[in-house]
Amino acid sequence: MSGQPAEIFDQALRQPDQRSCGATVLVVARMLLDDSYAEFIASGRHPRSGFALPGSVAARFRYEVLDMHRRVTGFVDVSGALQVPWPRAIGTPPWAVAHQLSGTGTEERPARHHSTHVVLDRGPAYDAVVAATADRRPVPVYVGSRGLPRHVVLAIGEVRGSLRFYDPASGLLSDVERGAFESAELGLSGWDRPWFVVLPDST
Repeated sequence: MSGQPAEIFDQALRQPDQRSCGATVLVVARMLLDDSYAEFIASGRHPRSGFALPGSVAARFRYEVLDMHRRVTGFVDVSGALQVPWPRAIGTPPWAVAHQLSGTGTEERPARHHSTHVVLDRGPAYDAVVAATADRRPVPVYVGSRGLPRHVVLAIGEVRGSLRFYDPASGLLSDVERGAFESAELGLSGWDRPWFVVLPDST
């Protein structure tokens, strides 16, 4: 990944409220894809635009996440197209995450169209996530109970045979073995079953 991942995760960047896990994942994904944006969160000044935002790293991160949540659930998506608004009280729908990632890119890492995929066969889903992250594309994964998706985490790459996830509830990284993914035993913030993955389309 670009954006110096080790430095990005030096601080436990947590979701600011119970309903913003999806927006938090989108902010972290943008930090990983865009070095300048990551520097803006870290330092308070965007190196290209010069835009400045005072306060601590945690305060800037909170501001960006809440602003992201308002935008991705509003009437207009990242491309300027109209979209059906979504109640923020019940989180961020996967199609809004896909729309936002489809418009997230830089000259060095151009945006790629993203689609939401229901996880029906967990083995191929795991492989698809590993392939996307190997191409330096973070992948949002909706996880939950046997009955419902309840939380969003971000797959950032394979490390020593396990898939590494950023969990916005804790702000920490967790490694999940392939077998745990396939048997729906993720153990991420108490949720075990992968429900949806938001993947870049094949080129």
